[in-house]
Amino acid sequence: MNRVIDFINTKDIKKNEIFLQLKCSYQEAIFLQYILKEYLLGNDNLVVVDILSQFYDIDKYEHLKSLYLIRNLLELGWLVQNSFNKLKLNTISNLELLSLTLRVNNSFLKLLENGACDFSLPKLEEYSDHLQYLQDQFSKIDLAQKIYKVKQNFDGKSANIEMLQSQMLSLDDRIKNRVKKTSNNIMIEDFFKEYHLIEEEKLLFLALLKEEYSSSDESIRDMNSLIELISNSDYEKIKNRSLLEESSNLVSNGLIDYDEMIMPFGGLNRNFFIPEDILYKISHPKAKKSRKIKIKIQSAIKEQNIFELIHTYKSLDDIVLNVKTKEILDALLKQVDKKVFTRLKEWGIRDKSKGIEAKIIFYGLPGTGKTITSLALAKSLKKQVLSFDCSKILSMYIGQSEKNVRNIFDQYKKISIKTKSEPILLLNEADQFLSSRVSSSMNGSEKMYNQMQNIFLEQIEKFDGILIATTNLIENLDKAFSRRFNYKIEFTKPNIEQRKSLWNKLLPLNLPVKSSLDINKLSSYSLTGGQIELIIKNTAFKIAIKDQAIFSTEDFIDQIDKELKSMFDKENKMGFFN
Repeated sequence: MNRVIDFINTKDIKKNEIFLQLKCSYQEAIFLQYILKEYLLGNDNLVVVDILSQFYDIDKYEHLKSLYLIRNLLELGWLVQNSFNKLKLNTISNLELLSLTLRVNNSFLKLLENGACDFSLPKLEEYSDHLQYLQDQFSKIDLAQKIYKVKQNFDGKSANIEMLQSQMLSLDDRIKNRVKKTSNNIMIEDFFKEYHLIEEEKLLFLALLKEEYSSSDESIRDMNSLIELISNSDYEKIKNRSLLEESSNLVSNGLIDYDEMIMPFGGLNRNFFIPEDILYKISHPKAKKSRKIKIKIQSAIKEQNIFELIHTYKSLDDIVLNVKTKEILDALLKQVDKKVFTRLKEWGIRDKSKGIEAKIIFYGLPGTGKTITSLALAKSLKKQVLSFDCSKILSMYIGQSEKNVRNIFDQYKKISIKTKSEPILLLNEADQFLSSRVSSSMNGSEKMYNQMQNIFLEQIEKFDGILIATTNLIENLDKAFSRRFNYKIEFTKPNIEQRKSLWNKLLPLNLPVKSSLDINKLSSYSLTGGQIELIIKNTAFKIAIKDQAIFSTEDFIDQIDKELKSMFDKENKMGFFN
């Protein structure tokens, strides 16, 4: 125990024999010295704010500047949370560390007792299956992520980077030696050889594979996070971007794929994933059945001129809705949940051969959020959206409307089969399909209109999947259609409190507004979310050309008056959202 006593009593901690092995800063070692003293006195339940109060003036908030040091000690593994429900360090902010209770970790105590602390790895044995191999590889990804985080926090100058990199090399050598020792072929190693993957490509693939199995809230699917994972310098970041381009080995061979998402402030971001057939091949290495590579839905819709693939970055929580409407949507989400659906299949209520099914009507005034809510619902269900604008069908297909109504559903089915996916079918502006049919004294166009509706009714009846139709008018809804839709959800104009939320959400944070801007006054006007968004844009166009580009309440009111007089809301602007 001499090392323990020596560490506690050392006045200049840098001169202690253990200091260099800690790979931490002088101040971090001082923290460890204090926490160890308390531990030896029987106090192993220290709150972070109490620890920092021993060294800083809390009244002046000096301790807040040193929270990152506590985080670093947790990352190094010298400290550990002393609670049953431990928080994930990568998901909490520095301020949240203040309330954590900590104690010294066993690794630190062993270091003091033994005088050395090596990165301990289990006994070297052959891999009994590919899952053991993946477990080691995923540990390697964890270390790569830790290195990246430390570089972010300390500009690449933290003392523990060297230790983490050493651990990474040790683990890498261990994997190679275990592979050599293994008599049976490891499918993923053969997979890497088949496609001639270099080390960086292997790491990218394994990182995405880990994402498929991980339940963590933190994602590294986007291009920047993946590039950071395999790069040690700015030069390498630029060089390694080519590994995720369209012509790269990984993407061109279908080993990984990506979805393009519109960013909140413009531009596109790529989120990468491993296609279903590759995942199946890895999960079932002994399966002989070959599976075709899933075709990207973007490519499939280019082959026809019917649908538009649309996205949103908004969830249902981002949208301002009537409380009752929100409750119905939440209930709907629960009813189409996969677990609930599986249970209904087991009970014999649902057909086992069919997937999740729901036919929904969103109705209400233009601008009340029907379309954007459809997209947010799809995001919650982790599905893509194929949208068709029903208002165009007559002008597009004069003389053959009936044929092309059926073609909408035929093409949707072909895309679903071809891409092995179940996108949501969104029929926007479906008023003419859903309205009551003419019953007597019909002319030629009315007969064609009725026939078109009959075909639409037939296709709705047979449709398997999730279909959402939006309409402005519900009064003329044909009873035959009403019976075939599971859910009919109304979208009403927002009340004053909801309008306040809309103004606050839709006004950009960097908009130069006067301190006297009166949100209450603006909210007193009965507007939909679509109108509010349009008014903000129109006001911006007007203010942008001025020398003194500052927004006032009066500027917005001027555009509100114009909006209300000209009835722009009839243009069906999407709205009632954040």
